[in-house]
Amino acid sequence: MSTDDLPLAERLGPTPDPAPPAHPDVAEWRPASLGEIDAMHSVYAAAAPVDHPTYTTPREELEETLELSHVDSIRDTLVGFAADGTAVAVGIAMPHADRSSVVRAYLDGVVHPQWRRRGIGTAVAEWELARARQQFAESGSPLPAEAVMYADERDAGAVVIAERLGLQTERWFTSMVRDSAAPLPDLPEPDGILVVPFTPEMRDAGRAARNDAFRDHWGSLPTDPERWQQFVGGPFFRHDLSRVAVVGDRIVAFCLASVNEDDWVTLGASNAYIDLIGVVRDHRRRGLAPLVVSRTLAAIAETGLEKAVLDVDTESPTGANTLYERLGFTATDRSRALVKHY
Repeated sequence: MSTDDLPLAERLGPTPDPAPPAHPDVAEWRPASLGEIDAMHSVYAAAAPVDHPTYTTPREELEETLELSHVDSIRDTLVGFAADGTAVAVGIAMPHADRSSVVRAYLDGVVHPQWRRRGIGTAVAEWELARARQQFAESGSPLPAEAVMYADERDAGAVVIAERLGLQTERWFTSMVRDSAAPLPDLPEPDGILVVPFTPEMRDAGRAARNDAFRDHWGSLPTDPERWQQFVGGPFFRHDLSRVAVVGDRIVAFCLASVNEDDWVTLGASNAYIDLIGVVRDHRRRGLAPLVVSRTLAAIAETGLEKAVLDVDTESPTGANTLYERLGFTATDRSRALVKHY
């Protein structure tokens, strides 16, 4: 038996509970709780204009993370406070619910800009990685494991910290923006295909389509029912803007959108964000992606929103970059995924 076939606990060796970071400028570290969402969010809100000026981290997103049944907020999260009670740092080692092919944890840390360049970020990231390794070992799985961190291209400090811990850039993503005033192609529906708004009753069919469509996409794992319900049942999701192509009761292509009005200020225009675009594998090469995207873009324009925004994998196997450019999107910012494998 090769070492790759051994359970992660044996491959990793001892993974004791990581001690809270020790830093002279942080008076107290404690696990995150729903009662401290505002304190946590204050750190993310302060960091956004520096790390990723064109979008924000919603308070609701942090709340949803703590509410997930597979997240142990006592062990998977950490908030650092200064002596005066000000929140200055947040660390989250967030496990992915699906462990069918890989055991994954996302490292999501942030330090208030006024408290940077003191080593706090490094201390938080070290704690996150130690907790992720512990999650891997406790899984009992013989599968590969990976710690993943995402960083905006402008957030050089996060990249330096990640690389010091052994994470390496494996993928780039591009943000793209489209002016709603630009013309759209008039694309017909192929025979047997009907494009309709995504309704709440389509929740389960939508998740099935999403998981099928993204099976061959880099870094994608199946979305579980709990996380899917947070998305399509959440405060930002817009059924009226989202479009799906259906064959009978089956969704075969989708373009799902949301609206976070806090991002209107950062982008300088009202906009909708297109979260997911996909086509199930047995219906590809039928022109369904541009069809559902164009219908969603038309709905966005008809609602009076000035822009549409999306993010795309620069090496997507479906050639998505070219598709979006043809529909009038232009590239703006870039971000990267850094990964450490076990």
